[in-house]
Amino acid sequence: MASTNINIRIDSNIKKAAEDLFSDLGLNMTSAITMFLKSAINCNGIPFEIKRPAMKEETIAALAEYEEMKKHPENYKHYSSFDDLLDEVTADA
Repeated sequence: MASTNINIRIDSNIKKAAEDLFSDLGLNMTSAITMFLKSAINCNGIPFEIKRPAMKEETIAALAEYEEMKKHPENYKHYSSFDDLLDEVTADA
């Protein structure tokens, strides 16, 4: 079977971490990438689930607060302009 080269650019920290992982598994980078490519071919797609990372608890809390503010705007202070808001913030400083 003829072989060919693939040249890719990747963050050096990711490369080092992957090399360490593969070494622990008894693999080198070439073997690991070959396994990935064969698996992708066999499943006719990416061989693992790809999804967005889960939101952090702070983000979930901020979104919940935003929804609460939309439901009950009367419970929150309003400003007629950014300058009014800035005046209040700088007055408190």
